[in-house]
Amino acid sequence: QVELVESGGGLVQAGGSLRLSCAYSGDIRSINAMGWYRRAPEKQRELVAVVTSGSSVKYADSVKGRCTISRDNAKNTVSLEMNSLKPEDTAVYHCVADASSGVSYWGKGILVTVSS
Repeated sequence: QVELVESGGGLVQAGGSLRLSCAYSGDIRSINAMGWYRRAPEKQRELVAVVTSGSSVKYADSVKGRCTISRDNAKNTVSLEMNSLKPEDTAVYHCVADASSGVSYWGKGILVTVSS
């Protein structure tokens, strides 16, 4: 079992920045990859960014060049730095951990609102 707790969301003006953090605990040795998903109103869930245990990263085209995902194994956190935010980035952001068992663990989510 892996527990995930997100923090850092909120309201920001377009063009601004936010840093989301996710603290993970539990059976952390089972975690392969960690990432951030988001779900905007009336839109499908979207994978924003993922970082593997080998530190490979991947970004959605919609955030490429504006977001940076990082994982700190010493602090058991994964962060998502978001810059040049746009109103279309408004969504609930979830931290996700993919375990070696094939199970994915999800945080409760945190709201990011970008005003125009």
